[in-house]
Amino acid sequence: MNIKTTTDKTLWADHLHRIHAHRDKAAFAALFDHFAPRVKGFLINSGASPDQAEDCAQDVMVSVWHKAHLFDPTRASAATWIFTIARNRRIDLLRKERRPEPDDLGWGPQAEPEQADVIALAQESAQLTQAISALPEAQRRLLEQAYFNDLTHSEIAAQTGLPLGTIKSRIRLALDRLRRAMK
Repeated sequence: MNIKTTTDKTLWADHLHRIHAHRDKAAFAALFDHFAPRVKGFLINSGASPDQAEDCAQDVMVSVWHKAHLFDPTRASAATWIFTIARNRRIDLLRKERRPEPDDLGWGPQAEPEQADVIALAQESAQLTQAISALPEAQRRLLEQAYFNDLTHSEIAAQTGLPLGTIKSRIRLALDRLRRAMK
């Protein structure tokens, strides 16, 4: 490692400390001038449009201002910390883009569903509840965490300590059993 790299790391860590301790606007301006264009370039290289990258980079730098107290120089360099925030923000944007928007909510009274549809839905719901309760405990718990608690497979692995492949296999097996039970 050369002296300039060491000095830069110390400088940016010091800037983050000054932002945290004194809300130092000059330190933030220097940090912003250095990192905002680099974060924007990183986001564009990861597939964001220039407009998305600009908005996201601004959001990342606002987070740096508000969360400077969370920076720990013993765990990561300032650059690593800032680019981790950018990476996480990009992942959030991708998830938001893939999530469908709710249908428009209608105004006024809605037409009552047909009685046959209500009965069919109630029967399917009862059948599904019974099929879920018939699953092996390990599969049922993982299925509930994934679909009812809205956890990712990685989050389930972190919570349970199970390997990611085991979680995916058990959920796949549970879904196969439910498909067969619902036929």
